[in-house]
Amino acid sequence: MNAVVFAFPGCEPLADVLAARLSALRGELVLHRFPDEESYVRLSTPVDGRAVVLACSLDRADAKLLPLAFAAEAARELGAASVGIVAPYLGYLRQDARFRAGEAITSATFAKIVSEFADWLVTVDPHLHRYRGLEEIYALRASVVRAAPAIARWIRDNVSEPVIIGPDAESEQWAAEIARRAGAACVVLNKIRRGDFEVEVSVPTVGDFGSQTAVLVDDIISSGRTMIAAVRELLNSGARAPVCVGVHPVFSGDAYAALAASGAARIVTCNTIAHPSNAIDLNEALAAAVEEIVGEVFATAGSR
Repeated sequence: MNAVVFAFPGCEPLADVLAARLSALRGELVLHRFPDEESYVRLSTPVDGRAVVLACSLDRADAKLLPLAFAAEAARELGAASVGIVAPYLGYLRQDARFRAGEAITSATFAKIVSEFADWLVTVDPHLHRYRGLEEIYALRASVVRAAPAIARWIRDNVSEPVIIGPDAESEQWAAEIARRAGAACVVLNKIRRGDFEVEVSVPTVGDFGSQTAVLVDDIISSGRTMIAAVRELLNSGARAPVCVGVHPVFSGDAYAALAASGAARIVTCNTIAHPSNAIDLNEALAAAVEEIVGEVFATAGSR
């Protein structure tokens, strides 16, 4: 395929898989931060006539968005046939409404910015709450890879007699899908959030877990306080030390250390953000989604 794949820091393994799947060039991207903290970006591999794929997970997006935009615009100016973003984690979806007067609805603005410089986007399980889909705010083709199948496989292979625990009502449908695929029961906790770092959860009456192992699953582990509260409540209820599984290991501040110290038996995440806890590989699933889109790009160009 006439494509070239560039990797932003942390996404090199993903870029290697993408390049192999697409039979594409593995491009060289030069990034530098000047002393005044402005960014220097250079595409050292020719892109003229090629589909350009930029692998960049958008956690800590404030530091990544401008270099990503510079790379995408440079690719366009240098003759790229299309420019796509593979962002396993897509940030800026939290603020999806104006909760207080004068607030910026950053999810919509962020989407507008990305849609200006990219033709398509592939991501994993975006944290959508009030939006029914990314197409409500992104003016580009967006493809979503689901982590549930890979998580369920990992649970089947690594946890004996699992019971899947969702941390709150919002997670019920997602946790239920993982439980169904893993052939396990599903329980959803009741959560009350009192602030960014203060969370209370309660375990519904489900009887004695006995020999079963609770597997706490959530899409994003950021502050970690929901998981920590759930682990402590499960231990207090007499359950065995639970396994904690997250799709996106954001782990802000001391979140990972605090969760590890809470009594969890193991912390496992998908590799949407590079982290030592990564144990569930989604790179091949992402590559399959990208292959479909890039194939359509060239098919469309060839029919003109």
